[in-house]
Amino acid sequence: MNDSDTSYDYDYDDEACEKGEVVKFGSIAVPAFFSFVITLSLVGNLLVLVILALYENLKSLTNILILNLAVSDLVFTSGLPFWAIYHMWGWLFHKALCKIVTFVFFIGFYSSVLFLTVMTVYRYLTVVHPLRDLKTRNVTKGILVSVFLWIISVGAAVPSLIFSNIVSIPHKDEPSLGCEYEDELWATFGVSQQNVFFLASSVVVAFCYCRILGRIRRSRSHTKSRAVKLILCIVVVFFLGWVPYNVVIFLRLLADKLVPPFEDCEVSIRLDYAFYVCRLIAFSHCCLNPVFYALIGVKFRAHLKRMFQKIFRGPDPVQIQGRMQNVISQGSMY
Repeated sequence: MNDSDTSYDYDYDDEACEKGEVVKFGSIAVPAFFSFVITLSLVGNLLVLVILALYENLKSLTNILILNLAVSDLVFTSGLPFWAIYHMWGWLFHKALCKIVTFVFFIGFYSSVLFLTVMTVYRYLTVVHPLRDLKTRNVTKGILVSVFLWIISVGAAVPSLIFSNIVSIPHKDEPSLGCEYEDELWATFGVSQQNVFFLASSVVVAFCYCRILGRIRRSRSHTKSRAVKLILCIVVVFFLGWVPYNVVIFLRLLADKLVPPFEDCEVSIRLDYAFYVCRLIAFSHCCLNPVFYALIGVKFRAHLKRMFQKIFRGPDPVQIQGRMQNVISQGSMY
């Protein structure tokens, strides 16, 4: 069975290793938690897109990356309702939808990693190696970077589109249908690709922020520190959330291959519980970015407040004009 993001392997072939309680836990915890994540992600990321469209300058490369990150989170979120239903009743949909949902899921994952990494690299270049051409507002540059990252994300997700399928998952009572890789080789490839991709991005991000934090401490720039703090929180929470998950899917891959001691029933059950918990933490990343914008981003809070004031109390022309001048004069949504 596949241990990738879309795998739900319960190892019912071995009747001595009963995992009914694990399945029951997943059927309750996953749909309930996903419902909360889906709601918060849709509301938060749509607000980000609205605020970017109404109040922000999309000629800023950082704002273009934030826009794409919000789209990436929404793409990732679009697959969660299907996985929630899957946990309650098994896969109930057509084979084509299985392929599409898995494909969209991986596009959301890879694009999130890429856009966060590029945001970090761009912040590193502007802080540690400030060059004049990096500060120019070039919308063409932002669009080209975005298109390139989406192409990479789609390419990395293509194996899931081609090789995922509806398979029979044996249970002790009766089998159910699952959506995953049919071939064990491609299941292994999917997990390996995901881990290598994630590890490489983590190394780049860690290097960039070590250099950034060193430069910020020396310069003591409030504006740069605030911008770095926002991106740092988003990146750190994303990568810390996904590290346990990627470790667990790798260990479950070893369990599937009967590598000691992971083939032991008790160890396998513990890995399954860890898989559920770590996946809930990792998948919640799609709803957290707007929360950080609201908590740390001064400009985002000002935009949000002004938008709600216009909706519920009507605009104050003098106040809005003054705030708009202050906000637009800055480059990105911080």
